Amino acid sequence: RVDKYAEKHEIMVGFHGHDNTKDPDEFSTPETFARAMQGASKYIGVNLDIGHFLAAGGDPVAYIREHHDRIVTLHVKDRKKDHGANLPFGEGDTPIGPVLRLLRDKGWKIPANIEYEYGKPGMDSITEVKKCFAYCRKELEG
Repeated sequence: RVDKYAEKHEIMVGFHGHDNTKDPDEFSTPETFARAMQGASKYIGVNLDIGHFLAAGGDPVAYIREHHDRIVTLHVKDRKKDHGANLPFGEGDTPIGPVLRLLRDKGWKIPANIEYEYGKPGMDSITEVKKCFAYCRKELEG
């Protein structure tokens, strides 16, 4: 139903994924995203959360290489593999640097948004997001 309105108004819709691979109605793997786009117009795409995608067993770099033309935006966070925890940038398994460098080097205009999810009570979210941003800048220097 969303596709009809997206096509009518020529607005991209990006379905956001999580890492719940047991729920067939949840976007989490390349296959579940492919099902969402199958038979849909060019206005149905992916809001790829690279941390959730990795935690669900996916390879964000490979997925972006193959599907960059259908990716509307990225959520950038660091997580451990196999449904692991959200962590401060640089402490998890998410290939944040390789993803950002791929976008830069290929010139793909996909917005990459920091998604801060590892906080605990008492943490200053502004300070933590600044650390995330600094990490991304450092990775882009490499």
